[in-house]
Amino acid sequence: MKKLPIFTLGVEEEYQIIDPETRDLRSHLSKIVDGAKIILNEQVKAEMHQSVVEVGTNICNNVNDAKNEIRFLRSKIVELADKQDLIVGGAGTHPFSKWQDQPITDDPRYHDIVNELQDAARSNLIFGMHCHVGIENREIGLQLMNQATYFLPHIFALSTNSPFWEGRKTGYKSFRTKVFDKFPRTGLPEYFDSVAAYQNYLDTLVKTNCIDNPKKIWWDLRLHPFYNTIEFRICDMCLTVDETICIVAIIQAIVAKLYKLNMNNTSFNIYRLALIKENKFRAARYGIDNNMIDFGLQKEVETKMLILELLDFIDDVVDELGSREDINYVHEILKNGTGADKQLTVFEETGDLSRVVDFITGEFTKGL
Repeated sequence: MKKLPIFTLGVEEEYQIIDPETRDLRSHLSKIVDGAKIILNEQVKAEMHQSVVEVGTNICNNVNDAKNEIRFLRSKIVELADKQDLIVGGAGTHPFSKWQDQPITDDPRYHDIVNELQDAARSNLIFGMHCHVGIENREIGLQLMNQATYFLPHIFALSTNSPFWEGRKTGYKSFRTKVFDKFPRTGLPEYFDSVAAYQNYLDTLVKTNCIDNPKKIWWDLRLHPFYNTIEFRICDMCLTVDETICIVAIIQAIVAKLYKLNMNNTSFNIYRLALIKENKFRAARYGIDNNMIDFGLQKEVETKMLILELLDFIDDVVDELGSREDINYVHEILKNGTGADKQLTVFEETGDLSRVVDFITGEFTKGL
């Protein structure tokens, strides 16, 4: 039997920089990024708000390499933050910080975005985890993107980690995605039947001054405009390394399984975006609790059952990928809850959002 290609991985995480006294987000005045660049070069960069640091792994050949890189990156940012008397946390939103109080990074790119999008950009105080999966060529990548869209709500549900916004319990397990919805060109990806059609779409937007470069397509999943990767962008920033790597391993396995089906001339069903949007809403609202829709059966099924079915679907590729142990961590998430569930438990027990911040920063260093 033909071996699978190496589905390389690249993982990006966005970290919260926090004042240990007030527990509020705080600008690091680029000191963390500048210090990190000496050690990490282009693996770290500032984000739109000065209280955010984004890191990215090198190209990783497998999940274990990605895990080691994420551990290293988290450790280094914690170390550099500590030198500035700051601490670091991982969640899709901060429990009580107000975007109006957070300065924008002084960079032409961010000034341009704010100038165009105004308060939609200024209020975009959110934190995500992105995963790139390397693919052989863009035509195959586009087919895999079209098919993988179905699984985005399942992945998203596992990552939900933003139940609070500006001091309020929102009623959502992921409010981050509702904040980001204000941006144009977000949400589930459009269907394209060829790379030529996709490129024509990008060229049209650039030519008509809708965007100045194709990276301003901010969909939940995109065929990267410059690299041979498909990029999953739907996830909240995770509390722990184990959660991040579990979800990354599942993403890689989904791509590998869909590739395997395609090589055997068996493609996965492509469902209407209008239907998948229903599952995405349910994932944002309830996380792994409640139900999502099984479109094949045309009925509601417990979300946890659908995730277990997903594990069955990818089971025949995980050993070749070497990711079974990391994927099995999903059972811990299903048993103990997502980051959002854990944040809500702390708040229910203490009634204090500062304690929730302490929990987020404490979980960030677990496993380092």
